[in-house]
Amino acid sequence: MGVPAFFRWLSRKYPSIVVHCVEEKPKIVNGEKIPVDTSQPNPNDVEFDNLYLDMNGIIHPCCHPENKPAPKDEEEMMIAIFEYIDRIFSIVRPRRLLYMAIDGVAPRAKMNQQRSRRFRASKETIEKVDLISRLREELAVKGVNLPPEKPKEEHFDSNCITPGTPFMDRLAKCLHYYIHDRLNGDPGWRNIEVILSDANVPGEGEHKIMDFIRRQRANPAHDANTRHCLCGADADLIMLGLATHEPNFTIIREEFKPNQPRPCELCGQIGHEMKECTGAAKEKQGEFDELEKPLELDVEFIFIRLNVLREYLAKELNMDNLPFPFDLERVIDDWVFMCFFVGNDFLPHLPSLEIREGAIDRLVELYKKAVYKTGGFVTKSGHVDLNRVQLIMTDLGEVEDEIFKRRQEDELSFRARQKDRKKRMKMNRDNRPAWTPGGQYSPKSLSQTPSPVRNPRQEAYQMRMASSQSGSNQDSAKQKLESMMVPENSSMDASSEVLGMKRKKEESESEEEPEPEDDVKLWEDGWKERYYEIKFKVDTDDVQFRHKVAAAYVEGLCWVLRYYYQGCASWNWYFPYHYAPFASDFVNIGDIKIDFDLGKPFKPLEQLMAVFPAASKQHVPEPWGDLMCNPDSPIIDFYPTDFKVDLNGKKYAWQGVALLPFVDERRLLKALESVYTLLTPEEVKRNVRGKDRLYIRNGHKGYDFFVSLYETGSNWKLEIDMNPTLFSGMSGTVVLSEDVIHPKETVKSPVCALPDLPGNAAVCVNFIDPQYPSNFIFPAERLESAVDPPKVLRPGQTHVPDYRNRNNFRRPQVGMAPYNKRASLDSAGHRMINHNMRQGNYNYGNVPPPNSYRGRNHPRGGHSSYGPPTSYSSVQILVADGAIRDALIKILLMGHLASSPLHHHHHMLVALAGIGDQCLQVTMMVEVVSGVQCREIPKTFLPGIHQAIHLPDIQTEISQEIQEGAIHHLVEEAVTQLMEYTRHQS
Repeated sequence: MGVPAFFRWLSRKYPSIVVHCVEEKPKIVNGEKIPVDTSQPNPNDVEFDNLYLDMNGIIHPCCHPENKPAPKDEEEMMIAIFEYIDRIFSIVRPRRLLYMAIDGVAPRAKMNQQRSRRFRASKETIEKVDLISRLREELAVKGVNLPPEKPKEEHFDSNCITPGTPFMDRLAKCLHYYIHDRLNGDPGWRNIEVILSDANVPGEGEHKIMDFIRRQRANPAHDANTRHCLCGADADLIMLGLATHEPNFTIIREEFKPNQPRPCELCGQIGHEMKECTGAAKEKQGEFDELEKPLELDVEFIFIRLNVLREYLAKELNMDNLPFPFDLERVIDDWVFMCFFVGNDFLPHLPSLEIREGAIDRLVELYKKAVYKTGGFVTKSGHVDLNRVQLIMTDLGEVEDEIFKRRQEDELSFRARQKDRKKRMKMNRDNRPAWTPGGQYSPKSLSQTPSPVRNPRQEAYQMRMASSQSGSNQDSAKQKLESMMVPENSSMDASSEVLGMKRKKEESESEEEPEPEDDVKLWEDGWKERYYEIKFKVDTDDVQFRHKVAAAYVEGLCWVLRYYYQGCASWNWYFPYHYAPFASDFVNIGDIKIDFDLGKPFKPLEQLMAVFPAASKQHVPEPWGDLMCNPDSPIIDFYPTDFKVDLNGKKYAWQGVALLPFVDERRLLKALESVYTLLTPEEVKRNVRGKDRLYIRNGHKGYDFFVSLYETGSNWKLEIDMNPTLFSGMSGTVVLSEDVIHPKETVKSPVCALPDLPGNAAVCVNFIDPQYPSNFIFPAERLESAVDPPKVLRPGQTHVPDYRNRNNFRRPQVGMAPYNKRASLDSAGHRMINHNMRQGNYNYGNVPPPNSYRGRNHPRGGHSSYGPPTSYSSVQILVADGAIRDALIKILLMGHLASSPLHHHHHMLVALAGIGDQCLQVTMMVEVVSGVQCREIPKTFLPGIHQAIHLPDIQTEISQEIQEGAIHHLVEEAVTQLMEYTRHQS
């Protein structure tokens, strides 16, 4: 799940850790899709050895995406998962290993969080269904025709993405087919090993990956300079990657873009929320709906370079004049440990520590003081020196009161600014013109060359739509007329409700949002006593209870650190409270004895009973599901149909704490004893603890060895050691697999839309990681033969660059090679392009060539001043809502066009080709080494889509107190700001 806001904070504080991925797209030739040849060199200028996929981060967005229509059925979901893996593989192109890890049964500490998420998801789904039903009834009373309601059986319950369900069993079979398909047909897969760890193998996906890396590193055959790439969106993957101490570790993840449009769940259209739906007919793309639909933007991927993060941490955590040698590896481990205090998947964060308030920076300061005082580091290979932690907590506890008061002051100040902002926005809406002509009749700036209408039918249609839909008064009048068409048997209250809709909307916007409930009031005296009385229901003077909670929290910190560095210390341990203690409650924690009992994980079906609500009982065996809803069930109290969500002073429901009862493991297992005998053979098979599977194909060095094991009739339970020289240095043991498909046999497709695979050339075996004694400690240190990659940061660079200071500017990059020679055009080339653009009815002439800015030239081979949008930091040009916002939000459209794999660095130029009343026509011209590519964005692309522009760390805001007639001035101002930014990049 990760740590909320952690990656945002990290990428802003250390911006150079992020680079945009270069991705080759499949080509369409004569209507046929030609896939990317992944056996070719990586266009990112780096060759990765191992690619690890945290599969749950792929499964969820493919099965229930948020930014596009959901798949129609399970087969479409499987194909979407295959395509997603193909895309990641095409970007990374591993040369040795692909490791696909699906979440298996998790430790109890994680299961509590899973239980909370699933219960809340079920509750929110029920509430959403009720809301949709109520809104549909209200709109039906008004005579609105909505699309037919989705049948209940077609609803996808995302809770089925849990180990032990039939869905996960089918997914494992589909991935088994997919791996055979790619090994048999894709040249990029030909010489690699593939490991599939499905949901029957215990452990979270990312921790199964980390356990594999730890065990391989402990083997002498391991290559210390292996280049690792881990795919996943959880922020804790960054800390897990640092914990490996591998010098070449990179994370690939989707680039997060806020405020993405989502379709309304009533009418399916984009541009409004469900509560704002009026049931209006779908907007046609053209007069007869003959125009192309708006372009859908693909998700882009970014690399997070942990080697660069290590450079940042080496500078920031450096301590001079220590009485002992400075050890970067130990310091990084301590930094990872301190991050646990601000949030993790197993413990609630301390009330006084919020990432957004600089909690990690505060902890770093306290940590350095503790190191100087105690003469040593805090952690070592996953074990904690609690006496040194006590010093940090004592210092933090002394400033807790100040932190809470400052937080309240900041919150009140923020609310005041928001209130003023809403007032200004309302004034702007009231004062703007009702309508402004668009298209060929729109006002033109003096510097803009008029262009003829390129599509008269489209232009005329959009003019009619603009005139019919503009102005809030016209909208209200339209609603008034529609309200007269109420059926005879409906109440007249409906029409009166519509009549007042405009005024009610204005009144509601002027009202202040209700403040979140907070009974504790941490900023007032007596906050600690109120906290424990309200949250824990104990007496205000029960100090021993506070220390008990703190001791359990300390035990949890030790468990989490060991989980990150040594593997699961206990499958049964969990933090038995919903809330964290205060830092000032950590007293004499050095005396706490930490001892964990390893235990064993739940079986898959047992975990389903521990994390599922009764609403998801269809995914468990029928007799087991009866225990969830039968009033006479001995464990019926584990499955409340309603429960409290404590917002705990927060604003949004997802930030609240679900107050669910903790599952008593003994009671649960005892209740299941009576229904175990009722399992079907298929359910029994889903309930076993499985093994990883290792796949290779004919031509691999180890292929003949695997085939010979099957041909000689080896014992199916015998564990056979692998020869690392045959498997790129990978160690372990193998066991014959019942799922093997022998050479030249046909691989049956579990997906109807995909063909069977005759003439199989791949083979699979069960794989077991290298085993070590139970008391073995995996050393958290660099391997002796490891070589650091080249440094990326300049001397003294530790913080976010100031782009207004030319001496402190560092150009962002695309791909892993920072010094590639980039394409450029001289002033003569720009004049030629400008002339040709005018001939083609484009208006490029307003964008001057680079040399026109103060006579500057281009050093180092002619770098263009128009740099790629490569920083992760995203800001928006904010303008008044309505037509101006819809137009200007897309002034500086940024996007990657397809380019050749060897010349992937491109430069963006944006030219304005015409401004309408509700949309903007933008021409993007991209300079690439192979030439100039132009693409026109039609006007129909822009309305209703709200995208952030990418300008590295520039806070740009245009005043909202404007009139619509001033739109051209705003356009010129925005372009001027872009040019000022690009000038610094030259």
